[in-house]
Amino acid sequence: MNTRRLLARVFVLLAAWLAIGVHAAEGDPQAIPKLDKRVIDLTATLSAAEQARITARLAEFEAQKGAQIAVLLVGTTQPEAIFDYSLRVAEAWKLGRKGVDDGVLFVIAKNDRKMQILTGPGVQGSLTDAMSKRIISEIVGPKFRAGDFAGGIEQGVEKIIGVLQGEALPAPPQKRVAVESVNYEHFLMLGFVAAMVIGPLLRSLLGRFLGATATGAVTGAAAWLVAGGMVFPIIAGVIIFMIVLMMGAANFPIGRGGGWSSGGSSGGFGGGSSGGFSGGGGGFDGGGASGSW
Repeated sequence: MNTRRLLARVFVLLAAWLAIGVHAAEGDPQAIPKLDKRVIDLTATLSAAEQARITARLAEFEAQKGAQIAVLLVGTTQPEAIFDYSLRVAEAWKLGRKGVDDGVLFVIAKNDRKMQILTGPGVQGSLTDAMSKRIISEIVGPKFRAGDFAGGIEQGVEKIIGVLQGEALPAPPQKRVAVESVNYEHFLMLGFVAAMVIGPLLRSLLGRFLGATATGAVTGAAAWLVAGGMVFPIIAGVIIFMIVLMMGAANFPIGRGGGWSSGGSSGGFGGGSSGGFSGGGGGFDGGGASGSW
């Protein structure tokens, strides 16, 4: 970004904050909604299926490219202009990665018939102000005028994604799946099942001690193949050995019809889709474009 453009951005930001102060004197500004998903519709314009479809596309793109895009539909931004309101939202949500600033915010004020695309500095090499203006006027605007809001947003988002594919952005960090914890939990559950099924069979063939030893050894070997290392396989083998060894005890419930239970099926993969969406700490400098329909 050259010096002239940087100074222009600074001027725009200062003007925006001044305008916000003036509008605040005229009336309370619209509240900024909490960012907890990629598509927030406060106007009930989009159906659940449409929101889900757009959200899935944005999530797929973020996983592939790293940049974050969010869509916000509000009734009005008054008493603020849509740019001023959108800038407040962008600075509160912090879309994009910190230091990369590759966030994009698409705001639609339905009752005002206004829309705004805000871009972080990290994507302005390809998603220029002129390109943002073209997306609004040539792609989204005609759809909105025809009453097709879902189609306009989807096509606008798709064009933004297509443009950003050409941006030289750092690769997104690969999220490390907690393989170890999942393996440990589920392997131990399988180990207990093996202790009840294989343990009695080996005990009947080899005797109590040798049968328990063989079951523990098989379990430990399987744990080593699945999880690697030495500590977990040894622990798993010892646990299963002790369980099978004690199966013959009069008061031990497993294998003697005692009705042993795993305590329900509440286990599973934690932290799935229940987590909310949030910004990555990116910044905005006022780049983008606004328009109406």
